[in-house]
Amino acid sequence: MTPSRRRLTALAAATTLVLTATAGVAHAEVPPDSPEQIRNGDFSDGTSPWFSYGTDALAVTDGRLCTTVPGGLANLWDAGIGQDAVPLIAGAEYELSFDVSASPGSAVKAVLQLGSAPYTTYAEAGATATPSAVHVDKTFTAPADNPSAQLIFQVGGSADAQTICLDNVSLRGGEAAPPYEPNTGPRVRVNQVGYLPGGPKHATVVTDATDPLPWQLRSAAGTVVADGQSTPRGVDAASGQPVQTVDFSTFRTPGTGYTLTVDGETSHPFDISGALYDRLRADSLQFFYAQRSGTPIDGDLIGAAYARPAGHLGVAPNQGDTDVPCQAGVCDYRLDVRGGWYDAGDHGKYVVNGGIATYQLLNTFERTKTAETAAGGAGLGDATLRVPERGNQVPDVLDEARWELEFLLRMQVPAGQPLAGMVHHKIHDRNWTGLPLAPQDDPQPRELHPPSTAATLNLAAVAAQCARLYAPYDAAFAARCGSAAKTAYAAAKAHPAVYASAADGNGGGSYDDSNVTDEFYWAAAELWLTTGDQAYLTDVTASPLHTAEVFAAGGAFGWQSVAALGRLDLATVPSALPAADKTRVRASVTAAADRYLATLREQSYGLPLPGDAGSYVWGGNSNVVNNAIVLATAFDLTRDASYRDGAVQSADYLLGRNALNMSYVTGWGEQHARNQHSRIFAHQLDPNLPNPPAGSLAGGANAALQDPFAANLLAGCKPMFCYVDDINSYSTNEVAINWNSALAWLASFLADQGDAGAVPASRCAVTYTTHGSWSGGFTTQVTVRNTGPAAIDGWSVRWAFAGDQKVDTSWLAKVSQSGATVTAKNESYNAKIMPGASITFGLNGLTAGGPNPNPNLITLNGSACTLS
Repeated sequence: MTPSRRRLTALAAATTLVLTATAGVAHAEVPPDSPEQIRNGDFSDGTSPWFSYGTDALAVTDGRLCTTVPGGLANLWDAGIGQDAVPLIAGAEYELSFDVSASPGSAVKAVLQLGSAPYTTYAEAGATATPSAVHVDKTFTAPADNPSAQLIFQVGGSADAQTICLDNVSLRGGEAAPPYEPNTGPRVRVNQVGYLPGGPKHATVVTDATDPLPWQLRSAAGTVVADGQSTPRGVDAASGQPVQTVDFSTFRTPGTGYTLTVDGETSHPFDISGALYDRLRADSLQFFYAQRSGTPIDGDLIGAAYARPAGHLGVAPNQGDTDVPCQAGVCDYRLDVRGGWYDAGDHGKYVVNGGIATYQLLNTFERTKTAETAAGGAGLGDATLRVPERGNQVPDVLDEARWELEFLLRMQVPAGQPLAGMVHHKIHDRNWTGLPLAPQDDPQPRELHPPSTAATLNLAAVAAQCARLYAPYDAAFAARCGSAAKTAYAAAKAHPAVYASAADGNGGGSYDDSNVTDEFYWAAAELWLTTGDQAYLTDVTASPLHTAEVFAAGGAFGWQSVAALGRLDLATVPSALPAADKTRVRASVTAAADRYLATLREQSYGLPLPGDAGSYVWGGNSNVVNNAIVLATAFDLTRDASYRDGAVQSADYLLGRNALNMSYVTGWGEQHARNQHSRIFAHQLDPNLPNPPAGSLAGGANAALQDPFAANLLAGCKPMFCYVDDINSYSTNEVAINWNSALAWLASFLADQGDAGAVPASRCAVTYTTHGSWSGGFTTQVTVRNTGPAAIDGWSVRWAFAGDQKVDTSWLAKVSQSGATVTAKNESYNAKIMPGASITFGLNGLTAGGPNPNPNLITLNGSACTLS
């Protein structure tokens, strides 16, 4: 779009500067029909995609882009207004023009440059801006190719504060971008990793054929092992493609290198195996170690390419996270907020995003206490991940989550300060930095941003989880978490409407949220589950969200919508919730799962997400996963295989069964994402740096195209095609901790399913009765009845305590405990349980005084028993 000159005729007194650049050619001439390379240069569409640093928020005033620049900045480049993804072609001729005003008056320089170190300048044009608009016009010849150059108006360096306004920004020249045609490979789209032997096996075929087509499944040797007819599906709304689907679920033979041939096209190869996802569980969790702040990354653990020194510990050029001041006017103290995870592609650390990511790692572990297929957490135990803490007798997933928990606790406002007990919303660089930039090389000052109610409630929720989950491993840390959770919740109730500013987005994302009723509900639920305190249950049941529909079609939950987290935990974590309320809560989970199943069956690519553009948003892949998590939870609650199959099938979309025929998980699949937006893993920009580690999930298709690179490249795309595997596209291709936490939860569930065969019928019933409780202890009796047709000769009964309970003494069984998991094995004299017969054993336990609910899952020889 060529910027409008709508106000030039009204600016008769304006100064016009015409500069002819040389940049390789003495007198560049730009044809009048040359294409426009600047987006929204007349600001008729608001401020997007323009950004600023070192200034106040951008705003459009009288059709101009204006901002205030503080006085006293030492250099022109200490503040700027810019646009990324400006394409330049070496040797092509360009005309850069703009109108600028400054009040009271200041020097301004426009610089076309490489948007990352070493910030090579391609062309520049300076002016002395006055309250009356100055028009600047410069021609030049581009000295280099760059499909994603950066235009920056440097506006710092004045002793006085300035109001700067831009208008009619234009860069004409070069060539119009050719239509982007992604390489989608074969028209047969499959899960490129593979399928579980007993699970669903579906594929999508892009074809103009309207009648069913024959399909053939071939082994790696080329032998046809199965065949059938496809199902016509018409035009898929999300992709705009005419498609048919193939269901080969009845084929269950494990093997490697299978291919599917339909309509003369052959798919990428895939495997059929019950062990497909074991490594994905580890890889997706390994991402968090790679994102750790404040510690060296050990190449022996994660790979030599990923080794780096500790970042943000105050070692030059870092200004560190160990002694961080607040933004001006926010506080007069400094905090040590080292540690935690870098949030996404930048070096910021955000409590509300860290909160949901930590919750999902903790919940991945907590699920092992209540889900039959989780095998008591064997896949998440100590020494299952490559983390420095392995071998410490603590499940590695808890070690990883603790790295973030310690950071979150440090973000709490200290006692004696205004807003004590509240939590700072975020900490990040004062100004945006470019790509690539290793954490240890970041020179920007770091700042604490104001506390918010949302951040405070995030800490309350995850610290409450921490208090119950870490109790068997580190009682002191659990107690510290519990105290911080209660303090944070009380502070939030005292300050219920302290919101992060949407305008506070310089140097890091704003993560604003002005509706925190869901955070209150989630935090109250977690605190009640941990403490059993009636006051928290009162807050849970008084919340309108307790009986509302909290599972949205486009995404069951996310950092800005967390009510479903409370609902899921109330449905799964053992508690004394009244039976009728528990039944209703669980029914709401299965009802949501039914809706996601219906959506999945409607979609030709088999994902639990509607096909409209509004459902394909920034980080939309995590919405696919989170909806699958609801399906998986419904399976854990009901043992209904249709929910499990829906969760399993949802993974197909992420791993290649999509319009782009691409796996969104680095290192997984024949054709996978490699160039996610990250300052750390920036191989595309610097061959000496690695790509993101295997198991990193890309944000995915985003129909809003909220970065200029994607907007320039993908304008008019159908929703599922609104993605590009390029480091410059942060709105479609970034990595983020809350996206990978979702993937880790689902990968752990998938790994637990084995071959995903038929769900076995229950062959036992258990009565678990706590006969007496006293200060510091309790007595429990367990009766197990054989409801199956055959005798049981040798038994092992297992369950997990919800909190700090510990077995002290036992009788009529050999009872042991590891962490929260209790295992009772037969004595020699009661090993056999005949059909219809029962055995009983008992124990005395110790507890610090928290709730002692009956377990939701008790297994006999690994199979779930009916609870009575």
